[in-house]
Amino acid sequence: MLANMTEFGKSELFTRRQLGDAGVRLVIYPVTLLRVAMGAAERALDEIAETGTQAGQVAGMQTRARLYELLDYAAYNAFDEGIFTYRP
Repeated sequence: MLANMTEFGKSELFTRRQLGDAGVRLVIYPVTLLRVAMGAAERALDEIAETGTQAGQVAGMQTRARLYELLDYAAYNAFDEGIFTYRP
């Protein structure tokens, strides 16, 4: 059984445990991350419009180092160097 947990629907937002207890074995959150990201983007744009800078948003931003860590960017670069053949 699959649960489609979308915000602003007709049902309440059940926890994974509640869903599991009801026999659900797969839960999808089809637009949760989009809504979170767009909410953050809207707040950042509001701040820029109000203050003229994004400085107040920096503490909540993902750093470049964290992005590279999540993507395992070092491994990707090693792989890419093994197949990249263009040399100027």
